[in-house]
Amino acid sequence: MNTRQKALRTGAIFIALLVIAGILLMYRGNDAVALGMEKKEGILTAEQVKMSFDSVSGRLLKEAVKEGDTVKAGDVIMELDPTDTDLSIERTKAQIAQLDAQIRSTGGTQSVNYMKADSDEQQSFRQIDQQRAAVSAAQATFKNSQVDYNRKAALLDAGAIAKSQLDDAEMALSVAEANVTQQQQLLDKLLSGAQDTGNTDSINLPTIAQQREAAGNMSNDIDALMQQKQALVVQLKQLEVQKERLTLRAPEDGRIIKVLAKEGEMVAAGTPVVLLESNRSYYDIYISEKQAQGLAEGDTITGRTVAGDKPVAGTIRLLTKAPGFADLKQSREKGQADLTAFQVRIDVDPQDGVMPGMTIGVNEREFTKR
Repeated sequence: MNTRQKALRTGAIFIALLVIAGILLMYRGNDAVALGMEKKEGILTAEQVKMSFDSVSGRLLKEAVKEGDTVKAGDVIMELDPTDTDLSIERTKAQIAQLDAQIRSTGGTQSVNYMKADSDEQQSFRQIDQQRAAVSAAQATFKNSQVDYNRKAALLDAGAIAKSQLDDAEMALSVAEANVTQQQQLLDKLLSGAQDTGNTDSINLPTIAQQREAAGNMSNDIDALMQQKQALVVQLKQLEVQKERLTLRAPEDGRIIKVLAKEGEMVAAGTPVVLLESNRSYYDIYISEKQAQGLAEGDTITGRTVAGDKPVAGTIRLLTKAPGFADLKQSREKGQADLTAFQVRIDVDPQDGVMPGMTIGVNEREFTKR
């Protein structure tokens, strides 16, 4: 066999191998989902938390951690400058204290006005009693003057007295009548339009009623002040919440893997400033539709580390149809539909000897034993 024939034979064998390999690839598939379904393995990945300041912004005053630090939930990570917020809190507290003083002052004035109304009422009652007595005395004097005038008029007719004596009696009667009118007017003034029932304590004096009404209206002023205070109390609570948010704390245990802001920089609300690697971790595997039928979210699955063959218990967090490779690339790698597969995301609790980056494999028996 000459050299040319050997070359042709070698080329034919090579072409045949290429054709056979292409056929195998066409029917087996080599995308990520198909390979994942074949091996049932996944990379253990740590959950990452992008930490940011909630609804507050400002100058970064303190950077309490550095990259690589291990933190516990609640540990201080960063602090923004609280100067403006502290001033607002102090101003609001001062306004609340001022309103408290106004409320106490108005309430005290109201109590004094009520007591003054009671005192004025009792004083008016005593004056009314005294004026009634004055009216009664004036009426008695008028009655006596009337009797004296009538008696002297009879004596004058009989010629027993002089005309001047009758004139004096007439003058005294006129003075007594005027005095009755004057005393009654004074009584009416004290009554101020109230009906005189004869029982002083039962009289409802309009002036006293107006005093009590004015004192009662001060309750509206107190209510208005209370509403203003309540609004300031709510505002104070909001400021205190805002101040609390100026301190960024770790939401869970983990490790700082990236610090994105430095002391002195201005930080906007909602902008990530720290990347936290959580102690929570997971891995994804891909299984067939038949294997997925026996699984449900919340089920427990035990995998094993490829390195060291350590058992790793986990809980299914997500069970969903996996996108095919061609679907992701917007094209078809083969002349047939992608392999139907389901993605299973399995949460893993922290345990010794198992760390993010390790490969976790799941045996077929984990799907068939259910």
